Amino acid sequence: MDPVPQTRPQTAPALRRAPVQQRSAERLARILDACAVLLDETGYERLSTRAVAVRAGVPIGSVYRFFGNKRAMVAALALRNLDRYAERVSERLAATPLLDAHGAIDGVLDEFIAMKRTVPGFALVDFGVPAALPGEASDSSPGSTSDEASGAEGDTAIGDGEGEGDGEGGSRGEVEDPNRLVAERICGLLATHLGRPADEELHRKVLVGVETADALVRLAFRADPAGDPALVDETRLLLHAYLGPSLS
Repeated sequence: MDPVPQTRPQTAPALRRAPVQQRSAERLARILDACAVLLDETGYERLSTRAVAVRAGVPIGSVYRFFGNKRAMVAALALRNLDRYAERVSERLAATPLLDAHGAIDGVLDEFIAMKRTVPGFALVDFGVPAALPGEASDSSPGSTSDEASGAEGDTAIGDGEGEGDGEGGSRGEVEDPNRLVAERICGLLATHLGRPADEELHRKVLVGVETADALVRLAFRADPAGDPALVDETRLLLHAYLGPSLS
């Protein structure tokens, strides 16, 4: 399946209720895990909150406790992907403190490629919110059932009656361009690792590098489900040539 087109900007995927207790956080993690697996199996169009609830082994009300619709759920998955990607890059850089600029660039690219190949759902939805389907609501307002149009009927935004005492989620804001969010995280990691300031010029260079790498990696995975090695190599050479001088 081809990667899902991603919109920019989007409404922030604020949880309806932020998990406070450990069991609530674990339930949220199971829901996002199930969402990721089903994205690979069915694609975004046929994804539904009911199917995610069944796969996660939770009541449908538990899904609606956190999310108003599938768009909000997938948005939360995308942000979790970004956090995990940044963690992987940080660990990669920390494990090899003497990496030069090209080695650091390799670490950033290699972790992205590895997640494309191994992380459930990442090949379809990496860091951005999928574009809304025709007739699909783009918000996550209480009681929204827009995702039911994609194949699951009868879901209702009901409570699960478990009374966990979760706190209310924060107010919604705008999520920036996903690639800009990625660039900001990567810029900080690279600047810290290489001992140089994360100034405006570096932010701009990294953003251009992220946009370029995103397009080329998508091309590589369209050519080969595992990522065409020749296109990945071309991406690496381009990033070395463009970002290397700014990072040295």
